[in-house]
Amino acid sequence: MNKYNANKLWKIIQLAGDHLQGQLPDHPNHPKGRNPYAHVAICIKNKFNLSYKDIPDEQFDNVLKYIEFLKKNPN
Repeated sequence: MNKYNANKLWKIIQLAGDHLQGQLPDHPNHPKGRNPYAHVAICIKNKFNLSYKDIPDEQFDNVLKYIEFLKKNPN
C-alpha cells in the first residue's frame, strides 16, 4: 500500500478504535479491558493475511468495508 493510503487507513483504524471503546466483550487475557485499536488492526491482519500497510492498494475499499463491519459487530 502506498504511504498516503497507509496513513489514511491508520486514521480510519484509529476512528474505528474510538468507536469500539468500551464495546468489546470482556476477555480473561485482558483483565484491564481490551485495546480496540489493536483489535481492529489484528482483525484486519487475520482477514487479509497481511499488516494493513502491506495490503495492496487495490484492496483499500475492501479493507474500509471490513472496518465498517467490525464497527457494527464488536463481538
